[in-house]
Amino acid sequence: MNASLPHRLAATLVVCLGLGACNTVDRLSQIGATPALSAIEDPTAQPGYKPVRLPMPDIQPVSYAPNSLWRTGSRAFFKDQRAARIGDLVTVKVNVTDRANLNNETKRSRTNAENLGLPNAFGLETNKAILAAGVDPASLIKGTSDTSSEGTGSVQRNETVTTSVAAIVTQILPNGNLVVEGKQEIRINFEVRELIVAGVVRPEDIESDNTIESTKIAQARIAYGGRGQITDVQQPRYGQQLVDVLLPF
Repeated sequence: MNASLPHRLAATLVVCLGLGACNTVDRLSQIGATPALSAIEDPTAQPGYKPVRLPMPDIQPVSYAPNSLWRTGSRAFFKDQRAARIGDLVTVKVNVTDRANLNNETKRSRTNAENLGLPNAFGLETNKAILAAGVDPASLIKGTSDTSSEGTGSVQRNETVTTSVAAIVTQILPNGNLVVEGKQEIRINFEVRELIVAGVVRPEDIESDNTIESTKIAQARIAYGGRGQITDVQQPRYGQQLVDVLLPF
């Protein structure tokens, strides 16, 4: 088992070097070119896509009102233009404000002293051999300890993301809630900014202008990042990442 470990490490290194070479060739081919935008694709056809499954209440029977111009469940007299079917679009207003300020301080100190002696030990305290050795029966064992620890921690975070993105309805749950997913890419010079929004919304939370606040999305998944020259410089090189993974220290 131990003999195969170097072979595994060597195989891993060869694979990583091969991937690094492919990445280098790809990067060389993109010198002077702007980052490519992703093609528009069906979210449900992406690898790893799984329909959302959540606990559902009992389905209520549909009630009809004969000889009535008012449709049950409609907010307006005319057709409701808000997203309600698979493939409809809804605008998500992303407003994320995250602030945290934590300070922790811990101090601990302890001092111990132990002294053990046998002034009278069956007359051995007067033994000439013991006295000649310089042993003091009244102070045979003496121990002291002093322990002190101090820790200080501080966390300060302030993040704000405010933008809007159009999402598509990918699924309708049995209780009528909508599963939405949207992706937006913006290229500025040589940097691409990506915004991904996904989650479950209630149709009644969608405003009349077909928008919804991100705070009203259940199981919300919001990702904001990018790729390009600036993002690439901020990341450690793949060789350093490989060393960080393999070294146990």
